[in-house]
Amino acid sequence: MNRSGKAVRYWLEKRKVEQENLLVILDDLNLEFGKQRLRPKGSDGGHNGLKDIDAMLGNNNYARLRIGIGNQYDKGRQVDFVLGKWNAQEQETLPNIIDYAAETAKSFGTIGLSLTMTSRNK
Repeated sequence: MNRSGKAVRYWLEKRKVEQENLLVILDDLNLEFGKQRLRPKGSDGGHNGLKDIDAMLGNNNYARLRIGIGNQYDKGRQVDFVLGKWNAQEQETLPNIIDYAAETAKSFGTIGLSLTMTSRNK
């Protein structure tokens, strides 16, 4: 299981960061490769990292930027897919996906969640 929650809680407490200023960026098997979705809160959607963060924070009221990695894996082979290698097309597209996610994160930090969702969600 992904144990992201302990690290998130530690840094929120250590730096005295309000949860409304937290942005969790994660991979998402339920979104097509490269698609990105910013939300103010929500369910873990089966993502172990989000499950752990929810458990450690006691809620799911934090922003998350989901980045699609697709779901082209055989049943029961999800881990191999997630930890596998990028194909040539994915490698070519990946820098643009990362740049877009970075710009979204910067926007979240400067103009806030609502305006960022309006301008960056497609």
